[in-house]
Amino acid sequence: MEIEVKIRGLMMDPVTNMPIVILKDLNGNAVLPIWVGVYEANAIALEIEKVTTPRPMTHDLIKNLLLGLNTTVRKVVVTDLRDETYYALIWVEQDGQVISIDSRPSDALAVALRLDCPIFVEEEVLKTSKIASTTSEKAAGEELRKWLENLNDEDMGRYKM
Repeated sequence: MEIEVKIRGLMMDPVTNMPIVILKDLNGNAVLPIWVGVYEANAIALEIEKVTTPRPMTHDLIKNLLLGLNTTVRKVVVTDLRDETYYALIWVEQDGQVISIDSRPSDALAVALRLDCPIFVEEEVLKTSKIASTTSEKAAGEELRKWLENLNDEDMGRYKM
């Protein structure tokens, strides 16, 4: 089952100093942190902050291509978590035909923001992520899990481009 989420914030991991996208369940309290690269975080941050660039960035190009080909992005879904790596699909429709496109979650999220389409996470991914974070034997992992659980509104949006 797919759970609809929104991007709750983009911030820096205080332990690894890597960007994290925080996804939050619309109808509950589930929070899914996804670590992303610096460039991907920048692409997401630009769209969250509605910053326009003089020339199209890669995700803007993807948006322009999809729109130019009369394609509708129906949704993006974070579909799997394997070996500490998340997987995602972008679901598009053209002329009544629906296809899925394999994507990194960070790219799927950047495209979803630009095209204002819904974002989902497979329920099993949320469960697996919780299991992984609660059974982690690393002190840093436990510290980060506690920190994420106690986030408040002031903590969000501290990512600097």
